[in-house]
Amino acid sequence: MKGAIAATMIASVLVSCQTADETLSINATPISVTGATASAIAGDMASRLAEQVGPAATTTLKMDKDTSEYASALEAALKGWGYTVIADGKVGKDQKPVEVAWSIDSLDGQVLAWVTTPAIALGRAYTATSAGAMPASPLSIMQRN
Repeated sequence: MKGAIAATMIASVLVSCQTADETLSINATPISVTGATASAIAGDMASRLAEQVGPAATTTLKMDKDTSEYASALEAALKGWGYTVIADGKVGKDQKPVEVAWSIDSLDGQVLAWVTTPAIALGRAYTATSAGAMPASPLSIMQRN
């Protein structure tokens, strides 16, 4: 009887921790990163994405056009890894590019960077420095089915 009560209590605690939808529920503030910080974060995230999405010779990436310095740095970093990046929305008939979305926010004095595709989401926190940015957390990798 004690085991059943304990199991019920544990299950009720675990059930109460689940959310009803997949909405990110942190209060992060969108920011604009520039210069060396943008380049450092974009370079790190591009290298981590390259490890996950497939070979550059056979994979084309598609990003929404954005004029921010971080978006430009991310596009340049992905091209540096050898990927063809479509940022103008013009996809050829026989091309099936991998959609890449990104987000960069600030929370508790750190910069939170996310790069996502339909199959994977990568995230990491960074500490901005005068020379760029340093990772402040391990890389978070979420694979989607």
